[in-house]
Formats: sequence, structure tokens, C-alpha cells
Amino acid sequence: MTGSDGDPPTHSDPERVPDTDPIAAAERTAAALSSDGSPRGTLGPRFDRHSPFFTGMTAAAGALTTVAVVLAARAVESILILIGVAFFLALGIEPLVRWVTARRVPRWAAVTGVFVVGGAALTALVAAAVPPLTEQASALIAAAPHYFEQLTEPSSWVGRLNARFDLQHRLTQFSGGAGTSVLGEIVTAGEAVFTALTDTLIVTVLTIYFLADLPRLRATLYRFVPHSRRPRAILLGDEIFAKVGSYVLGNVIISVIAGVATFVWLVAFSVPYALLLGVFVAVLDLVPLIGSTIAGIAVAAVALTVSVPVCVATIVFFVAFRLGEDYLLVPKIIGRSVEVPALSTLIAVLIGGSLLGLVGALVAIPFAAAVHLLAQEVFFPRLDRG
Repeated sequence: MTGSDGDPPTHSDPERVPDTDPIAAAERTAAALSSDGSPRGTLGPRFDRHSPFFTGMTAAAGALTTVAVVLAARAVESILILIGVAFFLALGIEPLVRWVTARRVPRWAAVTGVFVVGGAALTALVAAAVPPLTEQASALIAAAPHYFEQLTEPSSWVGRLNARFDLQHRLTQFSGGAGTSVLGEIVTAGEAVFTALTDTLIVTVLTIYFLADLPRLRATLYRFVPHSRRPRAILLGDEIFAKVGSYVLGNVIISVIAGVATFVWLVAFSVPYALLLGVFVAVLDLVPLIGSTIAGIAVAAVALTVSVPVCVATIVFFVAFRLGEDYLLVPKIIGRSVEVPALSTLIAVLIGGSLLGLVGALVAIPFAAAVHLLAQEVFFPRLDRG
């Protein structure tokens, strides 16, 4: 059917289109739906979400979104780690800020006061410790060849170990590396120092912002939970935040105690580099499970330069201190707020260290405590009712 001028028919006039044309049927239906109240018709039925097409498109979109999120996270992995560390530290400092605000001090003043006092104390400690630390580090570097030469003395106990295990050759290979030039080592060390200072500054600034805005961040996080489940989420979330805060603050206090106790012990037995080793022990003690063990081995090796009895006594000291830390300091300072089984703690530290290195090992225990709490309060009750 053509028009008078030979052009093909249009669908503007339904009467001129055959009934078999699907567009014509849709146009007649559209004309019937249009009214003065709803000139564009009413909302039609929803798509069938169980249809194969809708299911396939949803699965494909979900897979593409997941891949995009993973790739984006890998691209900004270092920044995400810094953000996570800053939020972790903010939760650890929050108990101090909350203690100050309970004395009717505004939050901004409490945050400022905590950081000013903490910064002043840290600055004073660094100013007092840097000169002796530098002196002891220089002395250790200067004395290293002497200790190295003792490996070649067959009459000494260390010399007999060298003869049996070829320690000198292994140390030479380790120190020599792959023949890196001195200039290359200096450049690498400079880059590492610059990166560490930059990361420290970023984490400090982020921690201040997180801490100052923590109540609003907390409320925003809870807004993502449906209204019917929000009260329960608040109870669980606040307990998780309290566990993280107790662990961070308590772990720092225990590490300081470990460093001070090590310093006093080494000074009492005239072990060299006491301050340097005390700081070393305090830093490594922050790492759960293995940190204090590695520090004890290093300190015992230095104590061996004094005498074998002092070395043995130092080993006994670290074993006794570790027992006291596990069964006295941790329950008293951290308390029972972080309740994680020993096996779960070990597995969490190993996995966290493998994924994120030192940062992963530090956050592994509070993360495991959060998972343990959610399992006890949410997952297991639902499985028991299922």
C-alpha cells in the first residue's frame, strides 16, 4: 500500500496501516492509554528479574564492576594502606580523646590537646635520644669489623661455630649482596628515608582529620545499614571500635614497657648499645607473636660480645619477660576486650603479614577480634536457627 505520490505509508495514521503491523498495534494501544490526566500513560509493569536476559546482564555487570573495583584498589593500594593505618590509629587514640571530652572539653580542643602534648613528648624524646642513638649506632658500625674478625679465631666459641657452619662466608655474601655500588646504596637509602617521612606525614594528617571527625564518620557508616537493623549494627560496631582502640593503645604501652625494661637490663649488665637496643625492642614488640622473639635474639647476640653467661642471662630475661607480657601485662592493660583464640591469632598474623607485611601483622589481631565477634553474634546464631 502506497500513498498517492508513491511514498511508503507512515504510522502517523493508524487507520491506513494493516492490522498485522506490530507498530500500528502499539500506536493504537498508546492512543488508548493517553488521557488528559496522564497524557504519557501510566507506569508499566517491572521487568522480570528472573528472565534469562536480565539475570545474564546483572551477572555480567556485577563481574565487570568487581573487576574494576579490584583493579582500582590495586592501583591505589599504597594510599589505601595509609588511609587504613590512619583510621586504625585514630581508633586507638579515641579513648584518650573521649576521656578528655568527658571533662566537658570541646572535641576540637581535646584532639588539639592530645596531639600537642603527644607531639611535644615525642619531640623531647627524639631530641634526647638522637645523640646517644647516633653515637651508639656509629660505635656499632665501627666495632662490626672487630666482631667479624672474631669469627676467624678458632679458639673462640664463635670461631668454632664459624668453622662448623661457615658463618663468615654466609655473612660476606649477605653483606656484599649483588655488588651494588655505594652510590646506588646511598640513593636507595635516601629514597627509603624520604618515602618514610612522606608516609608518616600523610598518616599523621589523616589521623588528625579522622579523629576530629570520628563521630560524624561513625554516624555516616551506620547510615548505610537499613533502619530496621541499625540499632543492632550500632551495638556491634561500637564494640568493634572499642576492641581496636583498646588493642592499639594497650599495645603501644606494653611496647614502651618492653623497651624500658630491656634498656635497664642491658645497662645493669654493661651490655653495649643499651639505648639503641631498647628502642629496637620497643619497635619490634609492636609486632604480635614474633616481634619480641626476633628482638630477643638480636639483643642476645649483642650480649654475647660481653660474655656467654650474660648472653644466657639475657635469653632467660626475654623468656621471662615474654611470659610476664602474655600473662600479666596483656590481661591488665589490654584486658579481655580483645578476645581471640590463640590459633586464630596465629593464623591472622601469618595471613596479615603475608598480605600487607608489617601493617598487616599489626592490624591482624583486632581484625580477627571483629570477625570473631560477628561470628559469635550474627553468623553462628543464624546457622543454629537454620
